[in-house]
Amino acid sequence: MTHIERHEKIELYGQGFDLLRAALAEIPKEAWQFKPEPTEWSVHEIIIHLADSETNAALRARKLAVEPGGAIMGYDENTWANELAYHDQSTEDALQLIKYARLTTYNWLKTLPDEVFTHKVKHPEYDEAYTFEMWVEIYSDHIPGHIEQIKNNLKLWRNL
Repeated sequence: MTHIERHEKIELYGQGFDLLRAALAEIPKEAWQFKPEPTEWSVHEIIIHLADSETNAALRARKLAVEPGGAIMGYDENTWANELAYHDQSTEDALQLIKYARLTTYNWLKTLPDEVFTHKVKHPEYDEAYTFEMWVEIYSDHIPGHIEQIKNNLKLWRNL
């Protein structure tokens, strides 16, 4: 990844929360609990997942920056959604967590020298080394990917 490509990805990462808020503004609240299938997530669950993901992502980024060669924690997102009773958690609280985890990480990422993005750690879900550039790629696309999922949920909800 070139410096310019990384910069563009970091900027996309920085826009994630605003993109999410804009997408959620288009979703009627009564559609937030709709699950397309029993094993698929509702908008409500997606928001809580994003809060958990953002906190994990922020820690992973910091680990990559200051402890290269170490290991980071994996987690089973479906187990978390079920066992942590996502539907009982506040989406407003989760949105605040997403906003500030993303904002502080985005502002920090912009200060890092290029060489930090070559750092690697062990990730339990990957056979190869997990690089900081992989992190940038994954998390810059994470919220946009879930926005597509949210929009799909809305389409299916409207077709009921």
